[in-house]
Amino acid sequence: MLTPFSGQPAHLVKRFKEKSRLTPKKPLFFEKLDDKWSGLTYAQTETRITQLAFYMAELGLMPGDHVLLCAENRIDWAVADLAIMAIGCVVVPAYTTNTEDDHAWLIDHSQVKLVICCAGKVGDSLAKVLCEQASVANMILMDQVAAEFQGPKNITVHFLHDIYACGDTERKLDDIFYDAPETDPCCLIYTSGTGGRPKGVLLTHKSIQANIDAAYILLAEGAAQHDSVFLSILPLSHSYEHTAGLHLPIQIAAEVWYCEGRDKIAANLKEVKPTLMTAVPRLYELLHDRITKGVTAKGGLSAYLFWKAVTLGRKKLLGQTLSVTEAVLDKCLDLLIRKKVRQRFGGRLAFFVSGGAALNPDIGSFFLSLGVNILQGYGQTEASPLISANRPGRIRIETVGPAVDGVEIKLADDGELLARGACLMKGYWRNQEATAETIIDGWLHTGDLAQIDADGFVTITGRKKEMIVNSGGENIAPSRVEAEFIAEPEIAQIMVYGDSKPHLVALIVPSIEVREESKAAQRQNISKAARRANSRLSGFERVRHFHIINDEFTIENRMLTPTLKVRRHIVSKVYKSKLDALYGSGKK
Repeated sequence: MLTPFSGQPAHLVKRFKEKSRLTPKKPLFFEKLDDKWSGLTYAQTETRITQLAFYMAELGLMPGDHVLLCAENRIDWAVADLAIMAIGCVVVPAYTTNTEDDHAWLIDHSQVKLVICCAGKVGDSLAKVLCEQASVANMILMDQVAAEFQGPKNITVHFLHDIYACGDTERKLDDIFYDAPETDPCCLIYTSGTGGRPKGVLLTHKSIQANIDAAYILLAEGAAQHDSVFLSILPLSHSYEHTAGLHLPIQIAAEVWYCEGRDKIAANLKEVKPTLMTAVPRLYELLHDRITKGVTAKGGLSAYLFWKAVTLGRKKLLGQTLSVTEAVLDKCLDLLIRKKVRQRFGGRLAFFVSGGAALNPDIGSFFLSLGVNILQGYGQTEASPLISANRPGRIRIETVGPAVDGVEIKLADDGELLARGACLMKGYWRNQEATAETIIDGWLHTGDLAQIDADGFVTITGRKKEMIVNSGGENIAPSRVEAEFIAEPEIAQIMVYGDSKPHLVALIVPSIEVREESKAAQRQNISKAARRANSRLSGFERVRHFHIINDEFTIENRMLTPTLKVRRHIVSKVYKSKLDALYGSGKK
């Protein structure tokens, strides 16, 4: 199948320019300001890109220079991303949740020449860091700030509002556009850093475009690309959202609506009525919990019919034939239950796309049984990031699907998943040794252990470096064990532990409801949940003892990465004495 730009050189800004030429008046980006949604067309977006691109060039930015971009999801982020690339510079996205230490390390390591960010906490944090930096002379703030704002004395602070207000609207993007080779880096995205300092991944126009082309072909199997509406929730600093939630929609002439925040997801879903949305498994877990708690609270016939819809839906997913009575009831439940569930997501959602971590199959089948389609995929930043995904008409939710178009996969002798294709990174920034260890003979060594069935569907079984090998020699994938425990409503978070130990132990964070109970009640409820989870695991995978903690793993306390993965090395260090005591005393 041909993509809209088949045969043309890959350049993300060039692709934007072509869409802008063809559909100048078509709406593109939307955000809510003063409780009202407002947006920009392709032509209006191009004007802003041009104004910012010229301004950055006047500041002395040259092709190949690095520019830090840090803000919540908003139109200005997308404009800045395209403007930076338009003059041949490299975008360095940073998470808004970064600490000052994170920012300082990132600025130093990436060798940025300019910082573009939002004001408030992020701007203040970056301003403090820039006081100690010699390489950055300018800072562009996306927001107007109070007169008392004090920027770093060694930094000139500019305001995006002024750039737009004073910029020449007659200038053309072609007059400043740098036609970089497709193999040139266009962004430097840092990994989440689950094992220490993150690595900077150099992605090129060609590598990202390969992913966009693959995604286009994937979606074409089950949904029209035009008139698509995306609700952008994941941080744009994440490679997943940068590719699938920004540049893909641009190229298929879709609309991108920026979610107001996690607490507004439910409201925004109803307002925006998206047709496509990308998210990490944690969102689906939260939506699952919210729906099931509401059903339980309502009870009665309503709850019975809801769970009957789930049961019959799962039966169909397994390929089992419904009886005549069940088939009639199932049709009724489409109207009574499934239609109402779909309305909670706006009523037009063709697909959720899940990635960034493993989705619990029970959560996936729950939504599929209710008529909400989830396409679970798999990827890594080093692959721009998409490697495999389920197809609209061929969903096996317990897998991450077969390789996408243009990607070849295989297993190494030890079961590690290897991938190659045009989507692979150029390499790690300032880390040739790690690059040589990761890409060998053209194959990306993902570090993930997997299985590939006869139809090419991939099942991720664990992380190679995170595999726990107990004292009996059994290899245990902690993610599999943790997924079973997280499926229990009483458990919010868990980290299992036990390398070189006789059995597994765990740190468990109870759900908010359980945390409000007495310690004795907490222990009782968590013990019951642990027994249920353990019953679904083999003997050596079972958690023998656990310690309950009431402080969540968060990004702020550095126990979670910005992509919501547990930083095992940090959690293990903080709670080492508690974990070791579980072996010494035998107490839970």
